[in-house]
Amino acid sequence: MPKMKTRKAMKARFKVTATGKLKRARPGRRHILTKKSSKRKSSLAKSRLVDDGQVKMYRYCIGA
Repeated sequence: MPKMKTRKAMKARFKVTATGKLKRARPGRRHILTKKSSKRKSSLAKSRLVDDGQVKMYRYCIGA
């Protein structure tokens, strides 16, 4: 059986933490920032952890 290839797009979007959880960036911070409040933009800048229901699928895609 051949080795499974890593989804490179997924690998770029998620980082594995030391405890094995997946860290992700929040969407909505690329453009159209003038109408968004400073509070909203600063909260979008913070990273989040992937929900438990999706971790298995994403981990399989990035080969972790």
